[in-house]
Amino acid sequence: MSNQSVQTVSTSNDKFKVALAVVATIAGVVGFFYLKGQNKPALVAAGALVAGLVFAVLLLWTSTTGRDFLSFAKESVRETKKVVWPTRREATQITGIVFAFVVVTAIFLWGTDKVLEFLLYDLVLGWKN
Repeated sequence: MSNQSVQTVSTSNDKFKVALAVVATIAGVVGFFYLKGQNKPALVAAGALVAGLVFAVLLLWTSTTGRDFLSFAKESVRETKKVVWPTRREATQITGIVFAFVVVTAIFLWGTDKVLEFLLYDLVLGWKN
């Protein structure tokens, strides 16, 4: 029994669909900002953005690469929901520990620099500051 992975080969048609989906997304974003700059109602500008994104998702759904990406995105959202986020108190404590560690490291590096400066300039080279 072999554990070799099977890799699907995307056709040029799939690549074209993905490229077209990227173009549709960019067109939606550009249309949103263009319409917003023309003082059109916000609903019209948002409609252009949503239309571009919906068209892009539909194009991606018809390609193998796009379906794989959308499945990956769904799985990512599902995994993110499983994360146990720290409480506000825990986050504050962790942040405090990080800041303290940074301060201790900075003091250590400053002290090491001063010791090496003294050894090299004063003792080895004989230069006085």
